[in-house]
Amino acid sequence: MILRLLQGLASRARACAYRLRGVQIDGHCWLRAIEIPRQHDAIHLAAGVQLDRGVVLLVSGEPTGAKKIVIGRATYVNRSTIIDASERIEIGAHCMIGPFCYLTDHDHSFSSTGDAGSGPLISKPTRLGERCWLGAHVTVLKGVTIGEGTVVGAGSVVTKPLPARVVAVGNPARVVREL
Repeated sequence: MILRLLQGLASRARACAYRLRGVQIDGHCWLRAIEIPRQHDAIHLAAGVQLDRGVVLLVSGEPTGAKKIVIGRATYVNRSTIIDASERIEIGAHCMIGPFCYLTDHDHSFSSTGDAGSGPLISKPTRLGERCWLGAHVTVLKGVTIGEGTVVGAGSVVTKPLPARVVAVGNPARVVREL
């Protein structure tokens, strides 16, 4: 009981510290040992969001004044997941994101003559609808929209949009059944 109380106090202290740095946090959120290295004012967490230990909210690119990472009400993000946005990643309410997932809205341009990573970022917004469930080790690439209530199986790589209320698995992720 004392451990739970201390964990709750630590979570509230982290939320307060991130609010002071500019993260928009609505209501109570449960924040374990997470990392937000920069552009704190580009992040919005709705009430009831739970971010477990090792979650990284990484905002890159030029500051625009707009929210680049938006996480909906009562969404749970499991351990060691990275959400990496340069334009916008929006995660709907009541989603579950498994451990060791990677969600991004960009990649690097490249050419045969330039250094790797030397070109500009190529960005397209990424969106997860409400009540989505991503299994462990799922990768979601730029420009993808995952429909409401869709389940993505562990280890999948989502390269193209997925419709609502389906199960998708594989690399690349393909729909295997409707829900």
